[in-house]
Amino acid sequence: MEQKKFEAMLVLLVPQVVQLIMEKGSCDEITASKEFYNSEVYALLEQEDTKIWHFSALTLFRMFDEEKRTGMITFPEET
Repeated sequence: MEQKKFEAMLVLLVPQVVQLIMEKGSCDEITASKEFYNSEVYALLEQEDTKIWHFSALTLFRMFDEEKRTGMITFPEET
């Protein structure tokens, strides 16, 4: 994927994931953003070659939530 398109995808996805973290975790935007940016899911999302950018914000949130609860990440099966 072209770098600009990839960056645009991140600009769209990250706020959606942060919003879900805020809603589900009952925290403010700064806390939610810090938690997500410090997660392994975000580190993987930043790498275009992992292809997790094609997952929905909800799927990324679920991966983040699992990482936070268990310290592990399960990659969903593609359909």
